[in-house]
Amino acid sequence: MSEERFEGTKLALFLGARLAVIERDHAPDIPWPGYLDLPGGGREGNESAAACVLRETREELGLVLAPGALRWRRFYAGPTRMWFFAAHCEAALADEVVFGDEGQGWCLMRPEDYVAHDKAVPHFAQRVAAYLAG
Repeated sequence: MSEERFEGTKLALFLGARLAVIERDHAPDIPWPGYLDLPGGGREGNESAAACVLRETREELGLVLAPGALRWRRFYAGPTRMWFFAAHCEAALADEVVFGDEGQGWCLMRPEDYVAHDKAVPHFAQRVAAYLAG
């Protein structure tokens, strides 16, 4: 997959056994307002997929992850051209979260609860389920 041709990234960030989840703003002009999202977002300039997802995680949750924390990645072509990553960190890292200015708040959820939640962004829930299935 071409690293140069993608629009954004998302991260299934496991803090211990739970998944970091962000409640999207309720603004009607954004996709999936009020839904449960994952850290990540749009690419800036020519940054790599890893640099994009690490920057977005820092901006949204205040967490500075090392590139080596990204254990898994897969490219998805729709609905946008996006790299989806997974990282597993210690549960104690949740104490270091400083929530940014995008979204209504954040929480930790059991990944299976996120996948089944009626307010999870559907294509991200499917990707988490695919990751969990191996």
